[in-house]
Amino acid sequence: MADQSTQSITVAAPPADVMAVIADFPAYPQWVAAAKQVEVLETGPDGRARRVHFVLDAGAVKDDYVLEYVWEGDRRVSWHLVQGQMQKRQEGSYTLTETPPGSTEVTYAIAIDLSIPMLGMIKRKAEKVILDTALKELKKRVEG
Repeated sequence: MADQSTQSITVAAPPADVMAVIADFPAYPQWVAAAKQVEVLETGPDGRARRVHFVLDAGAVKDDYVLEYVWEGDRRVSWHLVQGQMQKRQEGSYTLTETPPGSTEVTYAIAIDLSIPMLGMIKRKAEKVILDTALKELKKRVEG
C-alpha cells in the first residue's frame, strides 16, 4: 500500500478478544461514533464477514460504501474498497501482536483516496484522525 498511514496502540486483552470485537460488525454503531449503519452482506467459509456495507457520518465526511475482508486467524485482517460514494480507494489492515502479559499491540494501517481532490497534507491529517479515533474506540470497547 503506497502512501498509507499507520498507528499502533496496546490493548489489555489477548489477540482473540481484540479480533472478536473487530469482527463483530453489527455492534459497530454501539461504539464507533461515525458508524450509523453496518451490515454484513456476505460471510466467508470461516463464518467471518467477507463483505460489509457501511453508512458513515463523521460530520463533514459522510459516505456509503462496501469493504471486502480477508482474515488471517486472530493475527491480521485486511480489507479493500469494493464500492463507495466519496471514496475511490480504501485499503487497510489491523495486525495483532501478542505482548506479555496478556496484552495485544494493535497496528492499524489505512490508505484512502477520495473521489474529490484533496491536498496531501489534509488527506494525511484526516487519515491520522481516523487511525487515532478508531484505535482509541477499539481499546475502550475491548477493555470496557
